[in-house]
Amino acid sequence: MTDFNLNAQARSDLGKGASRRLRRNASLVPAVVYGGDKAPLSISILAKDLAKMLENEASFSHVLNLNVDGQNESVVIKALQRHPAKGFVLHADFVRVIAGQKLTATVPLHFVNQESSIGVKQQGGEILHNLNEVEVSCLPQDLPEFIEVDMSNVEVGQVLHMTDLKLPKGVELVSLAHGSDLPVANVHAPRVSKEDTKEEGAAE
Repeated sequence: MTDFNLNAQARSDLGKGASRRLRRNASLVPAVVYGGDKAPLSISILAKDLAKMLENEASFSHVLNLNVDGQNESVVIKALQRHPAKGFVLHADFVRVIAGQKLTATVPLHFVNQESSIGVKQQGGEILHNLNEVEVSCLPQDLPEFIEVDMSNVEVGQVLHMTDLKLPKGVELVSLAHGSDLPVANVHAPRVSKEDTKEEGAAE
């Protein structure tokens, strides 16, 4: 498992104007750490360090070691606010990880056996992903790097829902806990069938 370490500095200059100055003058990203039995902590992180870490998809579903002025905090990424056009991070929210307490985190979905899926290989269908990530609740040590979605037996017209996912031990889906069984992926018939193509060819 990859270790993720990030250095940060506490900041007392708060507000939108201060955040803009941080980003413009010092190439720093404003962020907040909250949760646990401590007060929220406003911090700043070097934009290049954060961007480099986020290049690794696993950073979104791992417990991170955040070093704030020499003090280590175990955290997970809760939310990122990005520039609408350029995509770089404008602000980050981190939540403290407390041993023995469940956390919530966003975990990517990895779709496997798509080309060999019954609906694709035998029935000529196309796979549509409804979700690419899910929010999970679990103890820190049970946090998965990703959740695998096996498409091998999915047929045309079939929809996989959250209840169809095989979850690691100790991991729950937040949406299901709230009574919402969202669609994850489906195989739909191609928009132009082979019969339609043949008929068009005969008409010409």
